[in-house]
Amino acid sequence: MSNSLGTIFKITSFGESHGPSVGIVIDGCPAGLYIDEDYINSRLAKRRPGQSAITTQRKESDNCNIISGVFENTSTGAPICILIENNDQRSVDYDELKNIIRPGHADYTYNQKYGIRDYKGGGRSSARITAGWVAAGAIAELLLKHKFPELSINAYVSQVYNLAMTKPHIFKPEDIDSNIVRCPDKELAKKIEALILKTKEEGDSVGGIISCNVEGCPAGLGEPVFNKLQSALGKAMLSINAVKGVQFGDGFDSASKKGSESNDSFLAGSLKNITETNSSGGMLGGISNGMPLFFEVAFKPASTIALPQNTVDSSGNPVILKSQGRHDPCVVPRAVPIVEAMTAIVLADMHLMSYSNHI
Repeated sequence: MSNSLGTIFKITSFGESHGPSVGIVIDGCPAGLYIDEDYINSRLAKRRPGQSAITTQRKESDNCNIISGVFENTSTGAPICILIENNDQRSVDYDELKNIIRPGHADYTYNQKYGIRDYKGGGRSSARITAGWVAAGAIAELLLKHKFPELSINAYVSQVYNLAMTKPHIFKPEDIDSNIVRCPDKELAKKIEALILKTKEEGDSVGGIISCNVEGCPAGLGEPVFNKLQSALGKAMLSINAVKGVQFGDGFDSASKKGSESNDSFLAGSLKNITETNSSGGMLGGISNGMPLFFEVAFKPASTIALPQNTVDSSGNPVILKSQGRHDPCVVPRAVPIVEAMTAIVLADMHLMSYSNHI
């Protein structure tokens, strides 16, 4: 089972949804970095369950417990291991699912690959394990801020179901966390919140899109050919539960443009805005060009719904499933800090890799 991501700044994830804890091991974090536990916990608070009426009501404090690699709030260069306890598992909610193959979940594929699966919350296939990713992302952000003080990573909800922000997205970063939906368009956020609550009452779920904008990213990050910056970001995003697609810059809209409409013209003598437009999403040849990075991540509706669904048991017999327990009617608002964390991890790794590019 592959549980690691990165080349130099490398994370290894461990734990299961209903185990005693989940966590992360970070290899390659340079020594001498100030590790702000309050900041790590603030990032975890944005991902944790039970934070509002539109999320699962599972209650987890999600405080980080750093057990190695940090001395007197400073990284030592040794592997950093972070534990995050699971305190509110209700495994009994999953007893009836022991022999049922749930639609939309990894039950069938895990059985086919491993011959065994953890039916209590999905085990390793659960989004619960992303808590460790967010903790690692917070440390990656601290590293990036140390080197690039102007760099900022802002992800936000730009669409839920058929309610979407108008492009281009114009907003202030502080507007993102002004509502529980994490949509910077405050009027649209009210509509999205009402839609999610209505969907929850109906026992159904909805998907959506998270957009991510990275300001202050230096030029030169990314490895050409097989480890392009967008390739690394794409792999990281597609590793997040429920993600079904990623597009960079103009993305699929590029297919309906001409080269004269798509190419970003360079500005003479400019050190701030490198190009007139940013159709490329801040990347050329797989390398950051100094313009803002921009990409969008599509999430499918949560697979666990309360409505009856036709499925089968482990012997192939027909079963009608009506799921119980606590689940998100829309995973997108809680996934915002996960997208930001995975972005930071990729950029931190690419930054450290860039030291070997030239003398």
